[in-house]
Amino acid sequence: MAGRAESLDTRGHINCLDGLRGLAALWVLVGHAMLLSGWLVPLVSRPGLAVDLFILLSGFLMVFHYELREQTEPWESPATWTTFWARRFFRIAPLYYPILALALVAGPWIGDARGDIAALLHGAQTPPARYSDSGLDNILAHVTFVFGQMPAYAFRTALPDWSIGLEMCFYAVFPFIMLLAKRFTLPLTALALTVLSIAILKLMPAYVAAFEQPAFLPLKLNVFLAGMLIAGARTRANRTCLFMIGLAILLSMGPIRTEAIDHATRAVLAAGFAFLVHGPRFAPVKDISIRVDDFLGRVFFRRLGDLSYGVYLIHLLVLIPAVALFANTGLRALPLFLAATALTIAIAYPAAWMGYRFVEQPGIALGKSLLRRRRPAPRKPVLAPVDLGNPSD
Repeated sequence: MAGRAESLDTRGHINCLDGLRGLAALWVLVGHAMLLSGWLVPLVSRPGLAVDLFILLSGFLMVFHYELREQTEPWESPATWTTFWARRFFRIAPLYYPILALALVAGPWIGDARGDIAALLHGAQTPPARYSDSGLDNILAHVTFVFGQMPAYAFRTALPDWSIGLEMCFYAVFPFIMLLAKRFTLPLTALALTVLSIAILKLMPAYVAAFEQPAFLPLKLNVFLAGMLIAGARTRANRTCLFMIGLAILLSMGPIRTEAIDHATRAVLAAGFAFLVHGPRFAPVKDISIRVDDFLGRVFFRRLGDLSYGVYLIHLLVLIPAVALFANTGLRALPLFLAATALTIAIAYPAAWMGYRFVEQPGIALGKSLLRRRRPAPRKPVLAPVDLGNPSD
């Protein structure tokens, strides 16, 4: 591969990732504002698709970092698993816990505002118990992150945290997925796990139907796997790379219970992301993929990416009262959407910056410090690199 063979700088950083994360968080905020205000724009008013983009990126990043560390952190060792889980915990938990506490305290007030919205705009009402349940069982389920796989608790706070529980469940099984990929190759593992997910969904219809949001891992594992395939394709020859990208696009479309437009959009998101990551290695699209990737890697988009997690967690705590406030003034759908969105952005982004600066970064630093203390002296790797795809063309 001549020239810039990957969308990758010398630090192993992929330029477009921050921009895509930042835009996905903004999409979630705007999409929820549309749903609550009643002013809808096709696709934009479907924030679940933005969550799918987050999931795709998460699957990609896990394999990407796995490949960077596999020589010094062999995945046959349980110590590597605990290191991986600790890293992910200190990335997710430090900001999540205080915002969860705020959501539990403010939940009844947020629930009242949500009821006002439904009454004023004749919209569907979210069950009030979602906002008012401060019972010990609900708190423990969320603190331990097991809530995502439990229908009674997966959608039981004022936060959109069902996807956080889903993410943590994916992290829990990720080391075992990679062990299967080492043994059977990543494409075969991805296909087998997708078939297994479909079988689970077919065998447990009542359990699956009890989830108000797709927090159950088999409902979204295919999207994680699509991201993993796009990452694994980075080290493969061109024809194998294209095969893995095609498989990723196919897997991204199903099997979850959504409309055809959702399946098609997920395929476009997977294809677009693969284009940014792999485009530079293919001459016909090299220049444009590099330009788009560099654009999404600019400082503005990097900052959006830094704040994406905080904005995602915080925005409903601001947006729901904002929509209720302006709905009470009699605003119609479009001005209601604009006013509530502007107020939410004005509050959520500064709050997310404070969380990033004073909670997220110190939490990540604490995790790294603890891991350094328990890490044994480095030794030379003795294992061969993991085969993530078909070695032949």
